[in-house]
Amino acid sequence: MALAPDLAAGTHPDGPDGAAHIDAPQLQVFVIGLFFIFGGITSLNDVIIPKLKELFTLNYTQAMLVQFCFFTAYAVIGIPGARLVKRIGYMRGAVVGLLTMMAGCLLFIPASQSATYGVFLLALFVLASGVVVVQVVANPLISLLGPARTASSRLTFAQGFNSLGTTLFPWFGAALILGSLAKVSAADLTGPALDAYRTAESGAIVKGYIGLAVALAVVAAVVWSFRNRLPAEKHAESAGLAGLDLLKRPRFGFGALCIFLYVGAEVSIGSLIVNYLRQAHVMGLEEAAAGKLISVYWGGAMIGRFIGSAVLRKVSPGKALACNAILAIALIALSTHTNGLLSGYSLLAIGLMNSIMFPTIFSLACEKLGSRAADGSGIINVAIFGGAVLPLLTGGVADVTHSLALALVIPAVCYAVIASYGWYARRPVA
Repeated sequence: MALAPDLAAGTHPDGPDGAAHIDAPQLQVFVIGLFFIFGGITSLNDVIIPKLKELFTLNYTQAMLVQFCFFTAYAVIGIPGARLVKRIGYMRGAVVGLLTMMAGCLLFIPASQSATYGVFLLALFVLASGVVVVQVVANPLISLLGPARTASSRLTFAQGFNSLGTTLFPWFGAALILGSLAKVSAADLTGPALDAYRTAESGAIVKGYIGLAVALAVVAAVVWSFRNRLPAEKHAESAGLAGLDLLKRPRFGFGALCIFLYVGAEVSIGSLIVNYLRQAHVMGLEEAAAGKLISVYWGGAMIGRFIGSAVLRKVSPGKALACNAILAIALIALSTHTNGLLSGYSLLAIGLMNSIMFPTIFSLACEKLGSRAADGSGIINVAIFGGAVLPLLTGGVADVTHSLALALVIPAVCYAVIASYGWYARRPVA
């Protein structure tokens, strides 16, 4: 497949179709670093949700507004982000994204000082806007930096470092953020005492995100030093409205739908882990202990992606995708029909099944896009909006039925559709 734009200098032919790639090991390292960063920051939402749920006495639907505001940025920024990247280039686009992420992190300071849930949501939206731009850059660029025939494997490998971030960040975040919860509950306070409590308890969130802001500034400076490493970078003009004509291609359109469903399912499950594991009939854990187990969920995805990067060189990506989706449904059924450790770890094991889904769906959908890569990446990033819609729907089902087990029907349906796409796209594009 040829996900890359045509590059005149520093490229090498790859395969009979004349697709080109760049040999740039240093760039590969930094692009993989981008995957690590935006993956880790996204997974921190799973830690923040139970924290804000307690501080602002929210129900599940209200708490899921964290994910809604974060992933709405993909719908709003995805296509404009692709246009920006086409105008200023991959590396400069990455710098813009990193600086926007830094601004979002710094917005947690006024959010804490005002003790207002809406300001926290605004900070998350700005942070996510930067993540979107970085992701528009990273997905097609990692495909460009190597032979097109192994793009699916290489993207899966890079996504493994994305999962390394999602594994490490929640573990430290749970210790820093959830571990700081006071003995008193926000539900027992009113007026100035409640505002003071919220300001004090959100201080741990602020400290964590200030640290991230400093790290992002450093990374942006490093990426800026690579801004001229793709001197002949070119992108094709969009044939339709911001490239939306690509949705007319059945393989791409179906793939974009599956990205929407996959991200929604993955985020829905991750968002419920802490509350699910705290249930007496599951594991009955304290909040901080349950928060640390989020790392098991994302760690499974990390392990699966590193293994998958090798397996996908020999196994049909479509068939592997279908198999993993079916196993994810089986694990949901096992978790919701058992108790204790088996129930808890069955849910966490779904992370292993998620491992190859995003990179595999992305590479199958974008196969043979060539110089339309930035358009395709932008639309795929819009499809990540599923992470806003489906968690909100899942939270609503949990509130109406008073059952987290019944709420997991939503991600199960998503995995069923993804399994059908894997079978549909099991053969390469002619």
